[in-house]
Amino acid sequence: MSHEDPFANPGEPQPQEQPASSPQRTAVLERETVEETRVEPGDHERFAHYVRKEKILESALSGDPVIALCGKVWVPGRDPNRFPVCPACKEIYEGLRAPDENS
Repeated sequence: MSHEDPFANPGEPQPQEQPASSPQRTAVLERETVEETRVEPGDHERFAHYVRKEKILESALSGDPVIALCGKVWVPGRDPNRFPVCPACKEIYEGLRAPDENS
């Protein structure tokens, strides 16, 4: 709505009317980014890798690949007891579970 000043000089420009004061809002659009990861063929078939149990369950339900301690990416689907443990995963796992010096 424009309210003209009845006492204003007709030759002077009228000041711009400010919009009704309302807080400005910024909407945030969230989206999940999917990174393409390189799956190295063959390696997951030669070794059993260490992955958190909850990640294995999530992968079983979603079909998404998991990332082992050593960095290997694959979709689990085979019995890990049939394969030797990945040496890199084993070394990392043992480093995480280092025994106390007092024991």
